[in-house]
Amino acid sequence: MDERKLLTENAVLNVWPETGQLLKLSRGKAYQGAADGSIKTVEGLGRLKKVPTAWLRRKLELDEPA
Repeated sequence: MDERKLLTENAVLNVWPETGQLLKLSRGKAYQGAADGSIKTVEGLGRLKKVPTAWLRRKLELDEPA
């Protein structure tokens, strides 16, 4: 998986597998983090929750300091 390409070409990602794998979390831990708020999510279609890539880039310290 090309992390930088994934994070620059998408505004949001799925909780699993993309976000979980980028954060090196198991499937269960990724969904638990989304449920408890430790992984920022936004509402998608229906019950789907998506993770903003801007938040992920900051979490992974990929954005240049302002």
